[in-house]
Amino acid sequence: MPQVIEWRNAGPDDVVWRYPVEQITSGAQLIVHEYEAAVFLRDGKAYDVFGPGRHTLTTLNLPLISKAYGIFFGGKDPFTAIVIYVSTKQFAGKWGAKAQTTELAPLMVHGTAWFRIKDPNLFVNEVVGGQGAYTTPQVDDFIRGFINERVIDVMSKYDLTTAFTQLDKASTDVKVNINDALNRLGTDLVDFKFEGIDTSDQFRDRLFWIKQHAATSDVLRMETAKDIGQSLSTSSGAGLGSGMVLIPQVMNAQMQQAPMMQPQVAMVACPKCGNQVQQGAKFCPNCGATVTPATTACPNCGKPVAAGAKFCPECGQKI
Repeated sequence: MPQVIEWRNAGPDDVVWRYPVEQITSGAQLIVHEYEAAVFLRDGKAYDVFGPGRHTLTTLNLPLISKAYGIFFGGKDPFTAIVIYVSTKQFAGKWGAKAQTTELAPLMVHGTAWFRIKDPNLFVNEVVGGQGAYTTPQVDDFIRGFINERVIDVMSKYDLTTAFTQLDKASTDVKVNINDALNRLGTDLVDFKFEGIDTSDQFRDRLFWIKQHAATSDVLRMETAKDIGQSLSTSSGAGLGSGMVLIPQVMNAQMQQAPMMQPQVAMVACPKCGNQVQQGAKFCPNCGATVTPATTACPNCGKPVAAGAKFCPECGQKI
């Protein structure tokens, strides 16, 4: 009775299955069901691939492995090879990763990815043979880790605000990155989505301030300065001097970017109505009274000197 090679009782979530017998005889019947592919693997490299149908194995329909190993049924029968069954259906897998933003804020993200194997030969070469993932749990772990690495890589290029407020854009960027990488493994990313994103309590509080129109970097600098100040105030032997040295270094970038504060304009009271008038104004905008102080001429240089002045501001002559 000829040898029958078949993947029986495949579960809905099974991605790969390894036929347990490695001795293949001449005339063996290879049965491949719909949405399956059978790949012949030897020494970690994939060779001939069979699609759905019933196949009688001969030297003619195993050209690649026969040529590589000089197999000729009848002269060398049986021969050794591993038969890997691959499901070509669409699968959904959960993923979850911990990343950091550009400000080193922690991010916890998770979601679902839908994928399918479009090139069984390449997939078996890169994942099954290349990574030694011969079972569905091993394949699942590899793909999940593969996706997580790409998520971490992409999310680390975002700041905290963007990660939370532009999650759709982040999801698209991650999907493109993952799809390009999975294509090199013979796998197609059908869909990908984020289902949750979070950060630590400390950084979640900072988001409140960010939403009040403060720049993320400024908030983080202020928080860092505050933390340093608290640390200095509680450490033994820490005085005002050390705090005044460290904190401006942290805030320096913020101070350089912030606009210079304008000095406050001096105000004087109007001698008639008491309204506050900018110093140097000649008339009160409230009542029209003259507010310019009376002046006299310096007896030495003749320059005007405010009434009540003891010395001339021009030549220093005592009045």
